[in-house]
Amino acid sequence: MSLFSKPKYSTVVVKKKDIPKGMWTKCPISGEIVFNKELEDNQMVVPKSGYHFPIGARQRITALFDEGTFKEIDASIRSADPLKFVDSQKYPDRIKKYEKDSGLTEAVVCGTGDIHGIEVSVAVMDFRFCGGAMGSAVGEKITRAIEVALKKKIPCLIFSASGGARMQEGIFSLMQMAKTSAALGRLAEAKLPYISILTHPTMGGVTASFAVLGDINIAEPGALIGFAGARVIKDTVKQTLPPGFQTAEFLQTHGLIDQIVSRLELRDRLRDILQALYLKKLPAVKK
Repeated sequence: MSLFSKPKYSTVVVKKKDIPKGMWTKCPISGEIVFNKELEDNQMVVPKSGYHFPIGARQRITALFDEGTFKEIDASIRSADPLKFVDSQKYPDRIKKYEKDSGLTEAVVCGTGDIHGIEVSVAVMDFRFCGGAMGSAVGEKITRAIEVALKKKIPCLIFSASGGARMQEGIFSLMQMAKTSAALGRLAEAKLPYISILTHPTMGGVTASFAVLGDINIAEPGALIGFAGARVIKDTVKQTLPPGFQTAEFLQTHGLIDQIVSRLELRDRLRDILQALYLKKLPAVKK
């Protein structure tokens, strides 16, 4: 062996272990990496930054109501196909896909339950089903939830999360704006409280009807709320729009939103509001 020959070394390639997918989520504000289980336990709110990720209707209901008190109603109401609508695929085929992806039969879940012992009627929209678009079935279910509140003489809560009217149902969808608003008018005449909770996003015909008709309008932090998109408005009015003009914070400053409440504080805040608007106005119980 030569005195100057180089020794031979074997090279061992160590593969870096991959982080399992679906276990962590990155906060879009702070860049913080959050364990998904921790995020789910915190109602999809990032602990440090307070950023609100979307949440499903049933997960929201579980966090909101006293345990074992929620009873779903009108679960059998589903979308029809009045226009026999077809674009790249048939509307009924799209509905089947929405059902499979979301685990829901429609874009809203309705029922009654107790919040700190106070019974309410509620409609909770879910953006995962057709972007929360309001069609005939959604309008019918929300109207019935309002009518249940009227019949039982209890408050009504609606959680909005929607891209607006459902184009596949045309005028049948737009009719739901008047239908739900008229039902809320009857609720107001009965002097029963309606609390609207606007979540991200709440747009289109939903914003233009029941979403902003609450006795109290509450929004989640950072929620996008509006009618048309920012680009459409800018092209129409030909003006530069203020930064963040469709955020919950901007709309609170300009009077459309009454309160911005974190999802983590909402249950207790609703109790306080319901006590003021409802319990204090109930007839005194005769002893």
